[in-house]
Amino acid sequence: MDKLEVVKNGHTEGVRKKPQAKPVQSLLEWIKAFAVALVIWFFLTRFFVQAFHIPSGSMEGTLLVGDFLFVNKSLYGAEIPLVHKRLPAFREPQRKDIVVFDSPEDERLSVVKRVLGVPGDTVAMRESRIIVNGDTLNEPYVRSYGDFDQSDPRMREWQSQYYVGGDVARYRPTLKNWGPLVVPVDSFLVLGDNRDDSYDGRFWGFLGRDRIRGRPMFVYFSFDRSSGRPMPFFSAVRWGRLFTRPR
Repeated sequence: MDKLEVVKNGHTEGVRKKPQAKPVQSLLEWIKAFAVALVIWFFLTRFFVQAFHIPSGSMEGTLLVGDFLFVNKSLYGAEIPLVHKRLPAFREPQRKDIVVFDSPEDERLSVVKRVLGVPGDTVAMRESRIIVNGDTLNEPYVRSYGDFDQSDPRMREWQSQYYVGGDVARYRPTLKNWGPLVVPVDSFLVLGDNRDDSYDGRFWGFLGRDRIRGRPMFVYFSFDRSSGRPMPFFSAVRWGRLFTRPR
């Protein structure tokens, strides 16, 4: 070990220098710190929080294109990697909850919609108004543009299995008039708040409980892509939406 020779009271004494950190040791310490950070990040994103952004206008009015959200994954029970098992949920999805889920048509795609029917509910829509167990829901969050209506063969194809309104052979559901349908066990009806511009459960059916991943916590960033400003990510930030909670 290196020493310095110093004179003190006429005597020569040896004073040890502070050892210099070796490059290899410093690199190993940095790698260890980075690995720990990765493990913590993986744990948090797998079991507690997930980042999510809004790519379409199906929830317009409640959530806007360009909103970035943190999603609570533990509320409904986070999935354990590799074994495809879930941790216990704090509670089950409830009517009017906004949920993030895996698309029934493309598992690589995450989607956000609102729960309007839970297992055992009898649900219908009459002139754009949702009726659950005979009562019309109060939905101040809904956005609707007009009175136009249309049919879609996909709706009748799946809804006929759950239709309880009489002669199924005469059943002709449309975008704003359908049902009544009974929501099966471990399934939910989810719709977009922007009802005239939402590809949702009316078309592809009930959502399985196993596909629901979490509930949005708050908007941590938002910008207006359609502002026409250069570099809207920086120049068109919606400051008033930051840290707001979707309801």
